[in-house]
Amino acid sequence: MKPVPVGAKGEFAQTVETRHLASELDSSLAAVLSTPTMIAMMEQAAINAIKPFLEAGESSVGMTIEVSHTAPTPPGHRARAEAEVTKVEGRRLEFVVRAFDDIEQIGSGSHRRAVIDAAKFNDRLKPKQKH
Repeated sequence: MKPVPVGAKGEFAQTVETRHLASELDSSLAAVLSTPTMIAMMEQAAINAIKPFLEAGESSVGMTIEVSHTAPTPPGHRARAEAEVTKVEGRRLEFVVRAFDDIEQIGSGSHRRAVIDAAKFNDRLKPKQKH
């Protein structure tokens, strides 16, 4: 892994579609961007922030995420997540994450990821794989 500078930033954006809605998880929920989708967008923004620093055969995994989802986003709006590296300790990275729609900030929080050797990680999975 190349050194990842504090302040490295990444983004991820998408238009909110039916498949992204809380009501797709359970019909009793509102037809707005689901919290799991917002979190996935934040993770993707963090991945995009560090992707230029990964060497061949490296990847990253999420370790923790703590976020607040503070405003609803209806279908058709463009949602955008951004992540900024705030701390680097060896292969562990911390991020501040935020999400926005066309009108306002819709969420914020913190996220931690670890850079991994993909082959070693996959070897660890082998005992768990069902045949």
